[in-house]
Amino acid sequence: MKKLMMGIAAGALLLAAQSAMAADALTLQVKWVTQAQFAGYYVAKDKGFYKDAGIDITIKPGGPDVAPEQVIAGGGADVIVDWMGGALAAREQGVKLVNIAQPFKKAGLELICPKDGPIKTEADFPGHTLGVWFYGNEYPFFAWMNKLGIPTDGGAKGVNVLKQNFDVSALVQKQADCISVMTYNELGQAADAGFTADKIITFNYSALGNDLLEDGLYTTEEKLADPKMKDALVRFVKASMQGWQYAIEHPDEAAQIVLDNDESGAQTLAHQQYMMTEVGKLVDTKDFALDQAAYDRTEKALLDQKIIKTKPEGAYTHDITDAAK
Repeated sequence: MKKLMMGIAAGALLLAAQSAMAADALTLQVKWVTQAQFAGYYVAKDKGFYKDAGIDITIKPGGPDVAPEQVIAGGGADVIVDWMGGALAAREQGVKLVNIAQPFKKAGLELICPKDGPIKTEADFPGHTLGVWFYGNEYPFFAWMNKLGIPTDGGAKGVNVLKQNFDVSALVQKQADCISVMTYNELGQAADAGFTADKIITFNYSALGNDLLEDGLYTTEEKLADPKMKDALVRFVKASMQGWQYAIEHPDEAAQIVLDNDESGAQTLAHQQYMMTEVGKLVDTKDFALDQAAYDRTEKALLDQKIIKTKPEGAYTHDITDAAK
């Protein structure tokens, strides 16, 4: 009997080892630091959804000095979270990125201005200073100004563009008349600094029809050409959908999971809970497929502003999301 039990135990260990060996290793590079903006991926890892799908996932946090396009180009990731503007610009520069899924169906980007300031409507923009993020985040703003016919090189008829920090300090210190915020992050920071909803004027990119696609999942043409990798990406996307569904249905638990993964110790539970609630309004957990109309609008805005010079070919595929349903 003892030998039988030892044999069973050995067999179980062998089976576990084979299962571990069978898992496909994938590295995901997110666009920013560990926060609820990426909760679905951390939840999918924590709850075992990736493991169940045969994916051994590594999630790499980003930051101000991390460009996801460069990371994947250098072989440091298999999939990245990126905004469409940055992805298409990188594609034109030789990094053959392909959108394989689009979890964020709505944009979270806004421009906010104090009600007691000089700006009340878009017509008031000329002659004033507007805070804008760069590193690929500036494309929606420049496309918006181009649509309005407002120069971005200063002067009485143009706007002065302030390269804004990734916080609300430019508003607090009155360095800009308006600043950029995300509904799920800096908008909350602004409220904490005294700029509550009743004290600001909000220009929401989505509401104005100026939104360009934000957090999508991208890989490279080379990786998609590998059948084994393509199969792994299908399983990755399907498990990610499960992760986002769970995160939105259990926001407090998801916020804690994000906090548990934050090695910097910079995040707080209260802020992650706030972020999780707001992020949940942007993600479609039932359908990760790229919406054609949203893609066309984003592409046109980038072409009009000459952020990209030629119409991209092969910049997205529905193969992965179709197979993940």
